[in-house]
Amino acid sequence: MNIGSFELPNNLFVAPMAGVTDRPFRKLSKRLGAGYAVSEMVTSRLDLMHTLKTSRRTDHQGETGPIAVQIAGTEPAMMAEAALYNIQRGAQIMDINMGCPAKKVCQKWAGSGLMKDEALALSIIDAVVAVCEPFNVPVTLKMRTGWSESNKNALSLAKAAESSGVQMITVHGRTREQGFKGLAEYDTIKAIKLALSIPVVANGDIDSAKKAKQVLDHTQADALMIGRAAQGRPWVFREIEHYLKTSQELAQPLIEEVRGLLMEHLQEHYGLYGSFIGVRSARKHIGWYTKGLPGAREFMAELNQVESTHEQTVQLNAYLNTLSQSSDRWPKPVECNEKTMETIA
Repeated sequence: MNIGSFELPNNLFVAPMAGVTDRPFRKLSKRLGAGYAVSEMVTSRLDLMHTLKTSRRTDHQGETGPIAVQIAGTEPAMMAEAALYNIQRGAQIMDINMGCPAKKVCQKWAGSGLMKDEALALSIIDAVVAVCEPFNVPVTLKMRTGWSESNKNALSLAKAAESSGVQMITVHGRTREQGFKGLAEYDTIKAIKLALSIPVVANGDIDSAKKAKQVLDHTQADALMIGRAAQGRPWVFREIEHYLKTSQELAQPLIEEVRGLLMEHLQEHYGLYGSFIGVRSARKHIGWYTKGLPGAREFMAELNQVESTHEQTVQLNAYLNTLSQSSDRWPKPVECNEKTMETIA
């Protein structure tokens, strides 16, 4: 499928997740079958653009294109300036965040809070499209089904966004009120797909190859966006792609392959964040990889005390050696992908 002039290798996308989809995570996901990845949410406040946190989020060194950046804010002019700033730093696709349910974002009427004020939301879309058009940078939109169950206005907003020049819309099948609780619904996504001519992407609770096929069949969406299911399982994209092509499930990856992927992920992570922050922020990734595996709880309790990158990798290798004594394949977790991380933007 295409976003503007960009032809993508497949229709499986990595969701933008705050604190997760940094450059190392995006690069690894693309290697393992994701056809497209969007950056973590970036603030539209120009006074924060040069902070270390934001500069890391806009670091695309060595990443394959197209480079997509998600921006968030409440003021049309500021959002337009943020779009221009990121284009100058290499962004090739600009995504507007109207999906983040976090209170600290919505209290300022950004993220999914914008769905409560359609006039403001459309003003922002118009401003961002206007600044992106001269650079041939497509503008996309990520949204929810609405603010609340009694105010599900995604369809009307999606139609208006298409008329304003948005070239792709991703819909998370929950309201802002739901956060990440309950189950995602896909009827709203289907209605939007049937009403629009631009690509529509389905998002929410897609955690297996079979579920991916069911959601595609039901919604008739052009693509799927996967978030929490990829945490600690970035090979989920190739699993889904294989199943969609063959109706057959892939075997679990080899432990030695996962060892290589994990070590590569960690080295890139340390390189981006430095050793002090890197060893601490890497803990969540290691925790996601090992969640539900034999002895993982005890392993993570010890690993969380480690404060050097060298010792972190030594202990991780030792744990992987223990796993390999019983099988050459990565074990299936006892519990997969609990929907408790409020990170999808």
